[in-house]
Amino acid sequence: MRLTLQMLISHGRMARRMGLGPESRINMLRNILTGLVRHERIETTWARADEVRFYAEKLVDYAKKGDTDEKAMKMASFWLTEKDLVPKLFKVLAPRFESQPGGYTRMARIPNRQNLDKAKMAVLEYKGNPFPPLYPAKKENELTLINQLLKGYREEKAQQWVAKA
Repeated sequence: MRLTLQMLISHGRMARRMGLGPESRINMLRNILTGLVRHERIETTWARADEVRFYAEKLVDYAKKGDTDEKAMKMASFWLTEKDLVPKLFKVLAPRFESQPGGYTRMARIPNRQNLDKAKMAVLEYKGNPFPPLYPAKKENELTLINQLLKGYREEKAQQWVAKA
């Protein structure tokens, strides 16, 4: 590919091309965001989850201002296609993240789709949801077999190091 001056010029923030056009893209993002607020955890393609994550965090930022704020209400009514979710946004999600300055969502990769497109898949969720965690909690247990073997290996290496010195 030939590098030209036109490729070096920045033309503003470029959005991913998802759907048939800009209106289709916004409608798709609104539907995914509505599903995220309703279920608090969704499974979608990685690109869509990555794109929706920004808007999900902004929506909670606006919701933390309260339901009396005019701009927060406008944003909620625009992004949520199901209007019964607006109270959930202000009464459940906003208080949950009241003391948190940012980072309200978590995204995790899951195995690719096995049909024809083999798309990269991801799970996008709000933190603190009622579902079981995506990653199991790590237990630091000294009595597990692998930890006992590692402990013996470290002690053996330490003895070898002392013998050499």
